[in-house]
Amino acid sequence: MAKLQKSIDKRNALVKATIELVNNNGFHATPMSKIAKMANVSPATIYLYFENKQDLVNQTYIEVKAEYTKYAFENFDTTLSVEAGFEHIWKRIADFKLKECENAMFLAQCDNTPMIDEESRQQGIKHLQPLLDLWARGKKEGIIKPLSDFLLYAYSINPLSFLMINQKRGTIQLDKTHLEEAYQSAWSSIKACK
Repeated sequence: MAKLQKSIDKRNALVKATIELVNNNGFHATPMSKIAKMANVSPATIYLYFENKQDLVNQTYIEVKAEYTKYAFENFDTTLSVEAGFEHIWKRIADFKLKECENAMFLAQCDNTPMIDEESRQQGIKHLQPLLDLWARGKKEGIIKPLSDFLLYAYSINPLSFLMINQKRGTIQLDKTHLEEAYQSAWSSIKACK
């Protein structure tokens, strides 16, 4: 049992090191040797858990995406109105991005790189299904604009990454008023005009 836990700890250390190094240096300036050194394992140990750097990055992306969406959809009730459901999810996502900044920054990096392969991206999108289902219901009920899910995400969720990065830089300190204004802007960007 101790051997299994040691193996889990090594893998977790590699994932954590990958996130930190990618956030600080970018994907291309994060060689396997640096990841191994930061994780305090030999470079050969990486290959016990991952086929190569691509596999390491893809698996890390999928794991972080799963944590993100688990947090976002915690206590989500599918019987809520579309607006109330969106508010719940949006505010949980905002909370994750501000509390789990390192993981959220890693996901933002992943959104903007060709390093993540298409299969992993599609697997990551599946984790967003409750939000996509809510939007589908909203479109059907005429509450959400009949736009692609990519546009809805770009206008309502992606701005949170911008705010998170600027808070981390110290250029803004988000308080409850800012977050409420950001939510209202997100909702008005996707709700159908009547």
